[in-house]
Amino acid sequence: MKLVVTVVGRDRVGIIAMVSQILAENNVNILNINQNIMDGFFNMVMIAEISASKINLVELQKTLKEKGKEINVDIKAQHEDIFNVMHNV
Repeated sequence: MKLVVTVVGRDRVGIIAMVSQILAENNVNILNINQNIMDGFFNMVMIAEISASKINLVELQKTLKEKGKEINVDIKAQHEDIFNVMHNV
């Protein structure tokens, strides 16, 4: 199962490392990553594979959300199909 992880917030050192660490610790493989910084605001989208993970999507979402609050960014993880439906114009 693929999922889309989005991160938005003020730029700071270590955002990618912190998110990647959580994913790696839970055996979630990052397939693609795109990030940019505009006028001090950080924006990142990751495509990841969660099939080999022992953590379910709800628990991963909770863990990422908590880390986001800790580092003052908004982190969301959505099943790829849900993300596509929500962003289909």
